[in-house]
Amino acid sequence: MRKSVITLSTLALVTAGMCVWTTRAVADDKGKVKIGAPAPTFALQDQDGKTVDLAQFKGKIVVLEWFNNDCPYVKKHYTQGYMQKLADKWEEKGVVWLAINTTKGKDNAANKAIAEEWKMDRPILNDTKGTAAKAYGAKTTPHMFIINAEGNLAYMGAIDSDKSSDPSKVEGATNYVSKALSEMLVGTAVSEPETRPYGCGVHPE
Repeated sequence: MRKSVITLSTLALVTAGMCVWTTRAVADDKGKVKIGAPAPTFALQDQDGKTVDLAQFKGKIVVLEWFNNDCPYVKKHYTQGYMQKLADKWEEKGVVWLAINTTKGKDNAANKAIAEEWKMDRPILNDTKGTAAKAYGAKTTPHMFIINAEGNLAYMGAIDSDKSSDPSKVEGATNYVSKALSEMLVGTAVSEPETRPYGCGVHPE
């Protein structure tokens, strides 16, 4: 019996190690987009079935947030309203904020239900086919991208500096997106244009 317990414990440690390695390997793959290059275009339906075309926001700063409401790292930022307040703050300053759900099985109805539950007064775009995720190289939820008013990529990476799923750590972390937007709105270069994203993997159909 003792030998069996040791074997199971060892297996658990190995499995945990594999999970950590997988997350890091995914995060190391920055995808096809590059800072300063034109952001890939897309047209996706929101939770109300309305087609949202990135081109319609020409001349505006746009934040793309890869989203999956089942992911604990996403819940970290939503269950206590942190991401909602952050998006509202920047939308009041003229920034467009779009959530993109590339998760298999998450249709418009599912996105609408969670938008109402979490009081998200903005689009959740349906990308279950993975078209936008593939174009941007989105690997985790959340994985953040900022497009400047000229249509070029200005930031990509993590939402903040705390890689845990603990909501109590949000307020003490450096929010990279907020930092980048603050710099962009005063006309200065983004001081940290790339960071390593963290979270759950992106899994399209």
